[in-house]
Amino acid sequence: MSSSVITESVIAPACKKEDLLLDSTLRPRQLKEYIGQQKIKESLEIIMEAAKNRGESLEHMLFHGPAGLGKTTLAHILSYEMQANIKVTSGPILERTGDLASLLTNLNDGDILFIDEIHRLNRTVEEALYPAMEDFRLDIVVGKGPSAQVLELNLPRFTLIGATTRIGLLTNPLRSRFGGLFRLNLYSPAEIQTIVNRSAKILNLTIEPNGACAIAGCSRRNPRIANRLLKRVRDFAQVKGDGIINEKMAKKAFSMLEIDNSGLEKIDRDILKVIVEKFGGGPIGVQTLAAAIGEEEDTLVDVYEPYLMELGLIARTPRGRVVTANGYQHLGLKHIAKKI
Repeated sequence: MSSSVITESVIAPACKKEDLLLDSTLRPRQLKEYIGQQKIKESLEIIMEAAKNRGESLEHMLFHGPAGLGKTTLAHILSYEMQANIKVTSGPILERTGDLASLLTNLNDGDILFIDEIHRLNRTVEEALYPAMEDFRLDIVVGKGPSAQVLELNLPRFTLIGATTRIGLLTNPLRSRFGGLFRLNLYSPAEIQTIVNRSAKILNLTIEPNGACAIAGCSRRNPRIANRLLKRVRDFAQVKGDGIINEKMAKKAFSMLEIDNSGLEKIDRDILKVIVEKFGGGPIGVQTLAAAIGEEEDTLVDVYEPYLMELGLIARTPRGRVVTANGYQHLGLKHIAKKI
C-alpha cells in the first residue's frame, strides 16, 4: 500500500466518491436509529407528531454546527419519517433566482427542500426566498426598466431545511424565518464508539471493543471522521493482518496516517508549530496563519481550528490566535507565559 494513499487527510472537507457512498450506506433512515443529539431528537419527535396530527407540513428548520455531525442525515430522516419527497441542493449552486424558481415550482405539498451551505446563498436568491418561506409565494420580475412586471407564482406548502457550519454568516432576515433552529454538538466518546460498532456491523466487519474504542478516541468526536477512520483501519487490517479490527491494528494504521492519540493530524501539529516557531506562540491573524500553512482561510476556521480549540491547544484573542500552555505541552515544548 503506497504511503501517498495512506497519509491522505481523513478530515479534509473534500470527499472521494467512495467516501460519499460509504456515508450514504451508513446513514440511518429513522430517528430511532440516529445515535446522539438526544435533545434535538426529542424536539423533532414532538414537532413531527404535532404536524402529523394537524395534517400539516413541517415548519422550516435550520441545522447548524461543525461539518460531519449529521445535519444532512437529519434532513433525510425527516423526509422518511414524514413520508415526504426531498430535493437536495446547496447554496453556491443557486446562482440566480431562476434556479430557485425551478426547484420550488417542482415541489408538491409537504415536500422538503434541503439547502446545504445555506450561508453561501446569493443575496438576490436569498431575498426571493423570503416570500416563498413566509407566504409560499414566488415573485419573479419579468422584463426590465419601466415595462418590468412582477409575476406572482403560488407555491405548494413545502418545508425548507437549511444546514450551515457558519450560522454567524446568515443574515438576520433569513435566520428569523426558520421556525426551528438546532445546533448539533460534538458527540461523546461513548456515542462515537456506538456509531463505530453500528457501522462495522453494517459493513460486516469483525471489530473488537478495544478497536472501536481506539477509533472513537481519534475521531475528533465526529461521526463522519469516525466512519472514515473505520474504513482506513479496515483496509489496513485486511492487508497487514487477518481482517480483525483491534486496538493494535488501529494504532498501526493511525501511525501510518500520522494521527496521534488525540486525533490530531500532521496539519494540526503544523498549525501549532507554525504559530510557535515562526510567530513566537502568537497572537497571529487567521489570514496570516492560513497563508503560512498553505490552507484556505475558511478551511482553517471550519475544519481544523474548532477541534484545536476544543482541546484547549489554541485560543482566540482580540489580536489573533495563540498557542496555549496545553498546546506547548502537546508539542513537547516549554511554555513561556507572556502578556497578550
